[in-house]
Amino acid sequence: MEKDKNSIITHFSEMKDFRISRKRLYPLIEIITIAIAGTLCGAESYEEIEDFGLERIAWLQTFLDLPNGIPSHDTFNRVFALMDLLKFEICFRAWINAVLDSPNKGLISIDGKTIRGAKTGGIKSPIHMVSAWLSERNVVLGQVKVSEKSNEITAIPELIKGMFIKDCIISVDAMGCQQDIAKCILAEGGDYVLAVKNNQPTLYQNIEDSFRFYQPNDVYEATDTGHGRVEKRKCSIITNLGHLEQPEKWESIKMLVKIESERYFKLNNNSETAIRYYIVSKAETASFYERKIRSHWGIENNLHWSLDVVFQEDASRKRYKNAAQNFSLINKVALNIVKNDKTKTCSLKRKRRIAAMNLDYLGGF
Repeated sequence: MEKDKNSIITHFSEMKDFRISRKRLYPLIEIITIAIAGTLCGAESYEEIEDFGLERIAWLQTFLDLPNGIPSHDTFNRVFALMDLLKFEICFRAWINAVLDSPNKGLISIDGKTIRGAKTGGIKSPIHMVSAWLSERNVVLGQVKVSEKSNEITAIPELIKGMFIKDCIISVDAMGCQQDIAKCILAEGGDYVLAVKNNQPTLYQNIEDSFRFYQPNDVYEATDTGHGRVEKRKCSIITNLGHLEQPEKWESIKMLVKIESERYFKLNNNSETAIRYYIVSKAETASFYERKIRSHWGIENNLHWSLDVVFQEDASRKRYKNAAQNFSLINKVALNIVKNDKTKTCSLKRKRRIAAMNLDYLGGF
């Protein structure tokens, strides 16, 4: 516990307390630490975090001073609603970089997720979070809040600029297929894999024509089975950019990628097919891009699904001011910890339940 506990306390202690001095009954770092520990144990509301603190106060006092005991749920609510978004994010990134203890390597997937419960009576739009997921290490690297999905275009460069992406592959869905985003990724030392759909109609048509008239330079096929289905994928790459109009607008573009997939569902004997196109800045083999593009969707299963199903984030009603984004970061701290715990080979839900019952296991985080 000591190394990880101190790492969290060390990095999140950098948060400057925004409250008036005479009203600071509970140190900010203690509020943050109790919230993280409570969330690790399954707490989903401020009331449940308060309950956790009251029940586990003796354990918490082994590493926190708690001069005034455990804050009330109203205090947790007020603090996370008013806490500075950017400064909290900076602390999170400093913590995860310390935990990784090495430069980021491999594939970083960037994708958005909507927190649908974070709205008021249908008047305000739900909050949309754009996150970066490092596939090889199963960790969230950062997040940025946007008011709606279309604003991902401006949020993605903001997210990228705050991360160490040198020598990484950055994969982004079609919303992020923008020249400025490609330039931003390259400027930070990474390479891009950008999905192309009809939001870039000319580019999409040019790529279709390329695969219609040119022979692929390399082809790789793979088959996966599981969850009652069989999926066949064929990845083809082309290095000839002759059909692209003004390819120089896409900085350092090296290849075009085509993924053809066919899924067969054993239960009902149905099948579905899909074709997806990508532009990439790194010259590699078809097998390399088949694996990387397939890994991109790990952000859906390992991050978004986990937040919604295990942490119940989509049902969260935290909505006042900055509460939704700040508590989403608390969830991501807890998710990073439990996903990378190697002492138990069970589901995330069971790990959280065990942590709530077993202080030795909780302390091991």
